[in-house]
Amino acid sequence: MYVPKESQQKQQGTAAKARDGEKGGKRKIVAQNKKARHDYAIIDTYEAGLVLSGTEVKSLRQGRASLVDGFVQIDGNEAWLHNAHIPEYSQGTWTNHSVRRKRKLLLHREEIDKLEVKAQETGHTIVPLALYFKDGRAKAEIALARGKKEYDKRQTLREQQDRREAGRAIAAAKRRQREA
Repeated sequence: MYVPKESQQKQQGTAAKARDGEKGGKRKIVAQNKKARHDYAIIDTYEAGLVLSGTEVKSLRQGRASLVDGFVQIDGNEAWLHNAHIPEYSQGTWTNHSVRRKRKLLLHREEIDKLEVKAQETGHTIVPLALYFKDGRAKAEIALARGKKEYDKRQTLREQQDRREAGRAIAAAKRRQREA
């Protein structure tokens, strides 16, 4: 049976893309740390793999996690995620994981070295921004950040409010123009 070349490529789909080396699958976000974006000025972001046990993965797939108190620490040339809350898997048995254990992050050596040097500077820290699944693997988005002062936070909120008001004014002007 003859099958046109275009439909052959469609049938192969993501497997062909993976073989061709194209990465960048869809992200299924499990948890976000919105407070980190408010409290810190984000300098640089990194994507890191996570070393997890089976029950942790199952719990994450149920969409249950919290990064509110989480932070990243470089210890012995390895990056570790501390205080990330992944609750116990409800159908788990005695093999369940501890809720707030430290979890190893998988990063390239150059990234770890760069983060370690920058984190030792005054006022810099490494915070987790999101936990998500990408191509079936658990990933963490971490960021090198600098703490904001109280007036910086107020300035950011004021800028957001100004942008919102400008958008509303533009939408209202467009609405009036259409009606006329």
